[in-house]
Formats: sequence, structure tokens, C-alpha cells
Amino acid sequence: MDKKAPSGNPSRANPLPGCPMAAAFAAIGGKWKLTLLYWLAHDETHFAGLRRRAAPITPKVLTEQLRELEADGLVERVETGPVPAPVVYRLTPYGATVLPVVEGVRVWGEAHLRRSPAEASPAASMSCADRIA
Repeated sequence: MDKKAPSGNPSRANPLPGCPMAAAFAAIGGKWKLTLLYWLAHDETHFAGLRRRAAPITPKVLTEQLRELEADGLVERVETGPVPAPVVYRLTPYGATVLPVVEGVRVWGEAHLRRSPAEASPAASMSCADRIA
């Protein structure tokens, strides 16, 4: 197997077929997916822009997470021209349907942060404090 060959866009398998919670977590679960959906809700962006906002995510993990989101139909990858032109990532109309969940998690996270001991504030470019419109 060639390690440099693209692995396609596998979605995460649903570990409990027929269970809606397991299906949701298979599609949007993971350390970075909700954060990526949050940033894409504000605007389409290039890979580097997502990487900056979601630091300290590694390029490998960012690629994997974007491929899984794409495989589940939540995000689309738009080529802006011939290679090596950058690509743009944006939410699909189906991806927009998960935004109430993302906003609910963000609001809950704000309340949780107020209950938690003081944490270092993220840089303004990485802050997730803005509401999703």
C-alpha cells in the first residue's frame, strides 16, 4: 500500500446501527469536528485558515477530520483552480442543519468555562465566543 496515496473520504462507522446518538457522534464526534464546523459556519476558508484557527491541530488530523466531514456530506471541498491552487472548505446545506447543535454546545461551553477555574484566554483569532448567525 502506498502511504502517500489518498485514502479516500471514509466516514466513521456507526458502532450501534440504528441508534441516532451513535450516528450523530460518528458524524460530528471527535476533538475537532465541532470546532471546524463552528469556523465554517462563519465563512468558507482555506486549509491554512482552519489550521490557524484550530491550533494546535496538526495538518494530518485536520485533513482526516475534514475528509470525514466531507464523507458525511457536512463539508465540501472546492478547488479554486488548477493544482497547486488552494482549495476552499465550506458547509453544505446539509452541514448547516447541524449548526443549532454546534451553537448549543458553544453556549454550554461558555457556562462551563464560568464554572471552571480560570483558563488562559485564547488569542482573538482562535476565540469561539461569537454566536453562529
